[in-house]
Amino acid sequence: MNDSRPPEFKPDAVQGDGVGCHSGKAEMLAAAQQAGKSEVLEQYARDYPLAPDAGPHDQPQSMCPAFGSLRVGLRMRRTATILSGSACCVYGLTFTSHFYGARRSVGYVPFNSETLVTGKLFEDIRDSVYKEADPEKYDAVVIINLCVPTASGVPLQLLPKEINGVRIIGIDVPGFGVPTHAEAKDVLAGAMLRYAREEVQAGPVAAPRNGRAQLPTVTLLGEMFPADPVGIGMMLAPMGLAAGPVVPTREWRELYAALDCAAVAAIHPFYTASIREFEAAVRPIVGSAPVGYEGTEAWLQAIGAAANVPQARIDAAKNAMLPAIRAVLSKAPVKGRITLSGYEGSELLVARLLVESGADVRYVGSACPRTVWSDADREWLEAKGVRVQFRASLEQDLAAVDEFRPDLAIGTTPVVQAAKQASIPSLYFTNLISARPLMGPAGAGSLAQVVNAAIANKGRFDTMKAFFGDVGSGDKAGVWEGVPLPHPEFREQTRKKIIRLQKKLENEAMGS
Repeated sequence: MNDSRPPEFKPDAVQGDGVGCHSGKAEMLAAAQQAGKSEVLEQYARDYPLAPDAGPHDQPQSMCPAFGSLRVGLRMRRTATILSGSACCVYGLTFTSHFYGARRSVGYVPFNSETLVTGKLFEDIRDSVYKEADPEKYDAVVIINLCVPTASGVPLQLLPKEINGVRIIGIDVPGFGVPTHAEAKDVLAGAMLRYAREEVQAGPVAAPRNGRAQLPTVTLLGEMFPADPVGIGMMLAPMGLAAGPVVPTREWRELYAALDCAAVAAIHPFYTASIREFEAAVRPIVGSAPVGYEGTEAWLQAIGAAANVPQARIDAAKNAMLPAIRAVLSKAPVKGRITLSGYEGSELLVARLLVESGADVRYVGSACPRTVWSDADREWLEAKGVRVQFRASLEQDLAAVDEFRPDLAIGTTPVVQAAKQASIPSLYFTNLISARPLMGPAGAGSLAQVVNAAIANKGRFDTMKAFFGDVGSGDKAGVWEGVPLPHPEFREQTRKKIIRLQKKLENEAMGS
């Protein structure tokens, strides 16, 4: 055994690399707790709670959560990102990151049974961080533990906080501890905000690239369409406020500017760790967003009150924006029954905009959790008769489509696939809905064209369904050289086998 391993490292929690994603959540969680990761996992459980009545689907089906943290790091200037995890996981994450437009390399610290069990993996990570920490290239180096290193207790907290003036940010982002990739964005954003807040408390810090804002600013929390911060800035101007940085930020010094604000707009209300840092900096938090007429009116009032803006200026901002929003909504109505689901965290905002546009929205499912910062949107939607489901599983989203038989299903890829198979027009939320402006007058009419065009495609789906029938479905799926021949006797044999197996299991359960 290598005696130079970190003192908090407990390799017995994971034997070799046998505990991986295939081992199951319970086994991985138990191993991580045994290996000394209880504190961080308990914090994640508080920050990102699961639905209490979720049953077997206690975690929404999303891509690997670590993608969220990886994405945040890759989008920042002068920031290097290193992954520590199983090779298959790292391959999938890097492939996905470059598919989404990353233009830089992702570092990788591999391991095997020996380096994992002996503690050599931590030494390899430390060596990699020292090698990467070049102040000429980077302001920060981010190192992310995936499932197996987290379960084995690799202690990134023992890494130096800075090397040669380069900040070192180590985080654990296991799939068994962070429910969705949207929340994993908050894991890294919150860690960076904490580091930056401590730097501010310690002394002077670098000014933003374009200098400090001349007006009090509103920090915008959560990724959004690039035009939305500009539109929000126009809405804030009559109140004597300006739009501040968007968190997650694009470079380190923007973190200081984000903390130096009059108020924080929790556009995405699940950034719990980030909100904790803003509260520690004594900054007021405002939920919801300026979507639609009613949403914009309520948001401007709340932001103005949080930033101590006189009511006359708040009213001036409303008078400058609300008539234009109402005019756009009246010119671009949406007609049709809609179900909506996604994992970005902005699902309730989109639903509000659709309702104000005239749509009959019956169901909204979000993979993200309910927080106090989403309560205003939830209450507004429920008052309109919309069913809101936080921590929505794929099964719940599909059940809503089946129950309400909408004219349009907006959702994740499997929801879209299932809806189209049922001849229901559908749109992929991430690429076709959230990638549009939502705020203010620009957002008011942004959804009508694509939504109405999709609903109008119902006739085409019916025509295709009538033409193809059930070809390619069920036992007729696949590639055949001839016409498939039915074998009802095989079906009957299989049915009897299943009945016998069920009775056997029932008898065994009664005997135990």
